[in-house]
Amino acid sequence: MRKAKWVAAAAGVVMLVAGCGSEGGSDKGGSSSAGSTAGSSGGGSEAGGGLDGAAVTKEITAAATAAGFTEKTADDPVPAELKNCMVSWQADADKAADPKKSFDATTAALGEGGWKEGQKVDQSGSTVMSLTKSDWTVKASRHGMSGFQMVLFVATDNGAECEALFKADLEKNKKS
Repeated sequence: MRKAKWVAAAAGVVMLVAGCGSEGGSDKGGSSSAGSTAGSSGGGSEAGGGLDGAAVTKEITAAATAAGFTEKTADDPVPAELKNCMVSWQADADKAADPKKSFDATTAALGEGGWKEGQKVDQSGSTVMSLTKSDWTVKASRHGMSGFQMVLFVATDNGAECEALFKADLEKNKKS
């Protein structure tokens, strides 16, 4: 049940990005990762072109904590079988002095670390953007309204092995 909720939440973030259109022909981040973001597995460094889930987690954590975020502690939303293809890192935005500034600094630090910025949408107090490196795509989102802030970084390996594992996981969840 928890997986199904997680898949729906991750897919919602991707749909928001994909549905907002593409800037500068950077559609890869929106459409090709929609399936992968919702639940890939396996893969490791081979599928990620040298990156694996642990390396991506380390890069996101380093950039986010240097920018003033702490990770929000909660149940890990990524099922164990998907760890090599997916990373979910949620900031505790309530503890950040300025969540918007910290979000911008995090994405800038990822850019300095070799992540290439793709599409970006700023609308109604929210920012959603994609960054790519190797076969990985990070969907970075910041949503804030009426004192509520949510900052989330969801990274997925878009390689063929992870895509196949995602499809298998999706089929398994349809049956349960």
